[in-house]
Amino acid sequence: MDTSLAIQEPFDLIRLSLSERVFVKLRGDRELTGVLHAYDGHMNLILSDVEETIMIIDQHEGTTGEQHTIAKRKMDMLFVRGDGVILVSPPSR
Repeated sequence: MDTSLAIQEPFDLIRLSLSERVFVKLRGDRELTGVLHAYDGHMNLILSDVEETIMIIDQHEGTTGEQHTIAKRKMDMLFVRGDGVILVSPPSR
């Protein structure tokens, strides 16, 4: 099946990514990778085998420098509320 013919609107791309590992960018410098199991029109997502990456930027008073810290955690299953979703990237095909 030619996927370019099956994609006619944005949610078609999400539908074709069901049961596959996707990348999700969230508000607050958070990123997720996980297997997409379900979604809805509000972009609420259910992911499994999730790895969350949080970029923490510390600005020290009196200096112009920033310190970047990356925190990671893993979860078996996660519900993502759609109002925090900025981007959903399907797997490369």
